Order: sequence, then structure tokens, then C-alpha cells
Amino acid sequence: MDISRFNALDAKTADAVLRPCADVDRWVEATLDARPFSSLEELLACAQTAANPFTEAEINAALAHHPRIGERAAGSSAEAALSRGEQSDLAFDAQVAAELLAGNRAYEERFSRLFLIRAAGRSSKEILAELRRRLRNDFETELVEVDEQLRAIALLRLAAAFNRVPDR
Repeated sequence: MDISRFNALDAKTADAVLRPCADVDRWVEATLDARPFSSLEELLACAQTAANPFTEAEINAALAHHPRIGERAAGSSAEAALSRGEQSDLAFDAQVAAELLAGNRAYEERFSRLFLIRAAGRSSKEILAELRRRLRNDFETELVEVDEQLRAIALLRLAAAFNRVPDR
């Protein structure tokens, strides 16, 4: 897709492009309302601004569409397909898989939400190390980190919809 085609989409179809990136009503609406964009860079900048920050409620709602890291997303939704693609390069040996499962459970117990991390470009051992590090965060610090990760995932997914990989 190119930016002129995105600008010309009706609201429902354009929403269907944005929502799998981050299912946050305010973010989707703000990004749609800013059309037309003169370039993909302008769209990404707008999406970045609209997502900065996501509220705790928006984060929790968006996380409903994310599987645990290390688990294959089920279903045929756009979000599930994106998640499977993002985690497709990860290799989990039995030890790392067991440690991720235990870490995911500990994270969920501590923070009452799913552990979210941008998997693209990371190894399974890097993800496990980040999970361990973030388990030591206090609630407010972790809220900032999960916000940053959700925003990074949203922007990666949006750029991918236009077949472009943004700088990480």
C-alpha cells in the first residue's frame, strides 16, 4: 500500500489497517483524523505522537490481542497473524521455553498483565533476559516500559503495512 491509497480509504477500511497495529480507539481515531498524510514518514510521526503515551487502560485493552511471548497466537485475526510473524524467527529450546513460561507467570502475578516486548530483531535469550530484568521493576517503571514496547510494536506493524521496516 502507498500513502495516497491509505489517504483515499474510507474510514472503516483505514481503521482495519490501523487497528491490528494497536487496538486502541483513541490512537486509531487520532491517526485517521489526521489524514491526509503527505508521506509515510508523516503518518508514522503522527502515529508515534498519538501513541505517546498510551494510558494504562489502553495498554490493558490492547494486550488482550497479544499472546504470551513464546506462545503461538491462535486464530485467524490480523493481530494473530502479525504476532506469529513477529515471533517466527524465535527459537526456544526446552530450557528457555520453560524459563519463559515461569517468567511469564511471575510477571502476570506481579503486574496483573501480560509481559509485552517487541520480539522482532531479538533472540529468545535476549527476551528472557529482558523479562528477568523487568520483573525487578516497580509498577510505575514497568508501566512506562510496556507503553514503550506497545508503541514500538504498533509502529513496526504500521510500517510493515506499507512494506517498510522502520529504524529500531
